Amino acid sequence: MSKNSYESPLCSRYASPEMLYLFSPDKKFSTWRRLWVALARGEMELGLPVTAKQVAELEAHVDDIDYEAASRWEKQLRHDVMAHIHAYGEQCPEAMPIIHLGATSCYVGDNTDIILMREGLELLRDKLVKVLHYLSAFADRYKALPTLGFTHFQAAQLVTVGKRATLWMNDLLMDLDEVEYRIERLALLGSKGTTGTQASFLELFDGDHEKVKALEAKIAAEMGFQRVVPVSGQTYSRKADAAILATLSGIAQSASKFAADVRLLCHLKEVEEPFETGQIGSSAMPYKRNPMRCERICGLARYVMTDAASPAITAATQWFERTLDDSANKRISIPEAFLATDAILNIYANVASGLVVHEKVIERHVREELPFMATENIMMDAVKKGGDRQAIHECIRRLSLEAGHTVKELGLPNDLVERMVREPMLGLTPEEIQTRLEPKAYIGRCPQQVEEFLSETVKPVIGRYASALEKQDTELTV
Repeated sequence: MSKNSYESPLCSRYASPEMLYLFSPDKKFSTWRRLWVALARGEMELGLPVTAKQVAELEAHVDDIDYEAASRWEKQLRHDVMAHIHAYGEQCPEAMPIIHLGATSCYVGDNTDIILMREGLELLRDKLVKVLHYLSAFADRYKALPTLGFTHFQAAQLVTVGKRATLWMNDLLMDLDEVEYRIERLALLGSKGTTGTQASFLELFDGDHEKVKALEAKIAAEMGFQRVVPVSGQTYSRKADAAILATLSGIAQSASKFAADVRLLCHLKEVEEPFETGQIGSSAMPYKRNPMRCERICGLARYVMTDAASPAITAATQWFERTLDDSANKRISIPEAFLATDAILNIYANVASGLVVHEKVIERHVREELPFMATENIMMDAVKKGGDRQAIHECIRRLSLEAGHTVKELGLPNDLVERMVREPMLGLTPEEIQTRLEPKAYIGRCPQQVEEFLSETVKPVIGRYASALEKQDTELTV
């Protein structure tokens, strides 16, 4: 790696090897060549003067790309597609006359972009499933462990640690639905020609419309697609890019919400991300255990969410059948959105597979707040013993404010229970009040909700993509 020029941290620090390869020159330009092979084969099969020998020659050189020759040609021609046509032609002299026959640059450029984005979505889909798998195990393990629920980051009614994890998972399932939809709906540009009219191919086939349509179907089938876009200008609609990056933005949103929750739980010392034996939390403060992985998720997610605006603006500003102001932007915004989302899911999987739960801290926090939450049930018990509901409500309200003052102003433990035991109006024994302080009595259907969610909703999804679980997790470099 060069040390005297800029390199994207997405390459050197964050993204996985498989996603980096997907947007590499080798993958891009070999896909261009596969498209040229598919075009030549289709034209041969439909009767144009293309020979089997020419097609075979093209096939033999799909992967051995001469980048020096392509660079030399591009410097001379100032056109990347023509440069690679000439470089390919130098390796395939017999096929040179028929390479790119009838096509325009978007035939290889746009179709390749669609192919790469589909493969990228498939990679992200499998990583989403992996994260769901890890969170499923976590949710099941802690489905009945009471913890403080928070609204406005203020203590609310109890939930369970596992139930909270299902909220993270439900967001990811929504993202997975979006990814599946995008994969299913993606269509190739096909062979549409310079302004989308297919005039060049109609000319080649002497006005035979059916052969023009058949060529497009053959190309799509060879590239693994069932559909091509029904109409286009020179390019496929850039709304496709905007829609895909909106899907990636959705993944980033979900991951950032999870990571922010863990960061807050880390502050509470209730749940922490994995922390290696030799890991350093701060260069200045040796005791620190900063949630750096979750912070990284949030930082990368912020980038993906803002990056998603770029193709939306591009889609909105395309003129008529095409302009070229999309090209330079697409070369950056699309690959980097995929690389960053890939990095987010790599970190998410790492954190989800190693979350550390501090049950005693959680229990202490629950015990500190539970007396306030139990006051309604305690009030009902006092009424059942003959008390006046309105008077008892006012009594408990007063005692609660006094206990709150003790906690907030004096920094002392919550003594609401002791105050209620001493209050003659309530007429309750310590034992009767204590029975109302069992945390599991306040978690509702949390354990059952977790079990039902995992068995009815999550398990079928993971089962549908079981092969994803066999893939090795990406090792984090930092």
